[in-house]
Amino acid sequence: MIASSPNAARLLPRLFVIVALAVAAPAFAAEPSDADIDRLLKASRAESLLAGVVPQMEAVQQQEFDKHFAGKEMTEEQKTEVARIQAKTQEIVRRALSWEEMRPVYLDVYKKTYTRDDVRAITKFYESAAGQRMLDKNPALMQNIMSAVQQKMVPMLEELQGEIKNIPVTPPPPVSPPQKRRRTR
Repeated sequence: MIASSPNAARLLPRLFVIVALAVAAPAFAAEPSDADIDRLLKASRAESLLAGVVPQMEAVQQQEFDKHFAGKEMTEEQKTEVARIQAKTQEIVRRALSWEEMRPVYLDVYKKTYTRDDVRAITKFYESAAGQRMLDKNPALMQNIMSAVQQKMVPMLEELQGEIKNIPVTPPPPVSPPQKRRRTR
C-alpha cells in the first residue's frame, strides 16, 4: 500500500496542496488594473461609442414627448414648461451617460468580467489593424445584419398574416342598449 510508505506520507500533503492550487487557480486569476482597462477602452473606442448613444437616447426621449403631447392643446406657458422639462431630462441623460460617470462603471464591470490576461489579449486585438478594421466596419456590419434580418422577417410575417386571416371569427352577439332603471320606493 502506497500510503503506508514513509515517502508517500511526505508526498501526500504536497500532492494535496498542488491539487488544491490547480483547482483554485482560476479563482486567483489576476484582476486587470485600471490602466489595463483604460488601454482597452481607448483601443475599443468605448468613449466615442458611448457619446454616440446620447443622441439616440435624446431621439427616443423626443419621440416619447411628441407621442405624449400629440394632439393636445397647450397654452404658451404649458409649452414653455414642457420644453423646460425636456431640456432638464436631456441634461440628466447627458450627465448620467457622460464618460466621467460611466468610466467607473466600465472599470468595475470589466474587472468583474475579465482577467488581466483577457483584457491584455483583447486590447492587443483592438490595437491591431484587424481590430481597428473591425471597429471601423461595425456600423456597416450592424446595418447589413438588420437588413438581412428584415429580409428574413418579411416572408415570415406574410405567412403569419395569412394564418391570421384563416382564423374563423364569429362576431359577438348583439348587445341591447342599457335600460333605464326604475326607481323603487
